[in-house]
Amino acid sequence: MFRIEAEVDKGRRDLLRKRLRETNTAASPVLSALRGTPAEREAPLHVWALDGEGGLAGGLVGHTWTSWLHVTYLWVDARHRGAGLGSRLLARAEHLARTERACTASRLETWDFQAPAFYEKQGYEVVGVVPDYPPGVTEYLLAKRLR
Repeated sequence: MFRIEAEVDKGRRDLLRKRLRETNTAASPVLSALRGTPAEREAPLHVWALDGEGGLAGGLVGHTWTSWLHVTYLWVDARHRGAGLGSRLLARAEHLARTERACTASRLETWDFQAPAFYEKQGYEVVGVVPDYPPGVTEYLLAKRLR
């Protein structure tokens, strides 16, 4: 007999994530060969741009896992767009991922109204498309080999 619940529970979420990673690692020869636990192989990577007063002009939030950089958020304040700041933030994150964390590739998701063309100019290629997610919008998965 099971009881099914639908509630936000960060402790259970973390336990589920841990157990899923352990299962995946045990089932994958590639993941099993990597040093450290799954949690040890994932590390946050943040890059910030501050204006002259120390305010947030832009930033990139992501993490590295195995040999990949995953860009979660990249944002530049409207006052600073068009000046190359987004390119500089992304390039810095890629450089850190490649040189300090031995990453060989990067991935990210973006919507059609955001920045797919920007990322393509930075060398990313569309590797997946999810139409109507959310309704009326197309989501793109892009990837890039880091050299």
